[in-house]
Amino acid sequence: MHPRSLLVLAVLLITAAFAAPTARAQDSLYTVPNVHVDAGGASSTEALNAAIAQGRSRAFQVLYRRLTRQADWARQPGLDAQALLRVSRGYTIANERRSTTRYVADVTYMFNPDGVARMLRAANIAFSQTTAKRILVIPMSPGFGRGPWAQSLMAPSFRDALVPFTVAGAESEAELAGLSFESAGWNDVAAAAARNRVTEVALVQAVYANGKMTVNIRRLGLGETPARVSVDVPMVQTVSTTYPAAAQAAVRAIEDLWKTRNSIDFSQRGRLIADVRIASLAQWGDLQGQLASVSNVTGMTVTAMTVSYARVVLTYIGGVEQLREAFAGAGLSLTNRGGQWTLARTGQ
Repeated sequence: MHPRSLLVLAVLLITAAFAAPTARAQDSLYTVPNVHVDAGGASSTEALNAAIAQGRSRAFQVLYRRLTRQADWARQPGLDAQALLRVSRGYTIANERRSTTRYVADVTYMFNPDGVARMLRAANIAFSQTTAKRILVIPMSPGFGRGPWAQSLMAPSFRDALVPFTVAGAESEAELAGLSFESAGWNDVAAAAARNRVTEVALVQAVYANGKMTVNIRRLGLGETPARVSVDVPMVQTVSTTYPAAAQAAVRAIEDLWKTRNSIDFSQRGRLIADVRIASLAQWGDLQGQLASVSNVTGMTVTAMTVSYARVVLTYIGGVEQLREAFAGAGLSLTNRGGQWTLARTGQ
């Protein structure tokens, strides 16, 4: 195909990709399931309306805390019933029971991503719009082990955590047996990460000393500087009975680490030029579909193109590291070599 014809097709594909909704990626993020409601009223209709409004307010708090950092939870905007309706997309009902004066059900609420984003930007609250990739959690107490601490991290209540994770198991025991929490680097966990098909690992250590338990977390990523956070957990009688509360604190801390990297300041905007290798027109189209799912990207313009590569100008919101993180979540890698950015599908 003539390069000019390829360029025309590319522009059409770009327009289609960025016009297409990214609803599937955002639907689960902006959906809050199974909110139990129970309200009364002078009539069955009044009870229904009161219950739905009651649940919508609670659902929005769940969504707000899902999208924002824990440090910003106290800044949640106070929305009245009408304001909540404006950022809502609807709801579905299950397990419904009603009488002439009472309404009980489990309600799933859907919120409008654009409406919520506008409201949070207006309040100058940084937030994340991306879905986290699965990570590997390595339980340590103080070294790697598969005892009560690991079992607490594997509790069913964490299966729907914002940052999905897999707990390292028996298959990794030999290679992780001598792992040091303080000095471990990516090479020490690379084999376990590859086996679990992840590019990020969290060392989660529970330590009891001086009458208190401390949870230490070190995040390791391929080619990234380790990040660390510690959380003190009040004792609940014994070490073993404190592990469930410590596990909950650990999961929240992991989520906050992820949000800190991904929460976008929408007043910050950037622009960069990147080269993209093209193996085929189909591969180029797939890459554009992946780009369209990255909410940080506000636009892409092709400035040069041949049958084997394209040079594009990307405009985005937030910081460049957040952009790279969002790309990684969409299966793309953005690298800088000597001042020139390269964009590719992960693994190419």
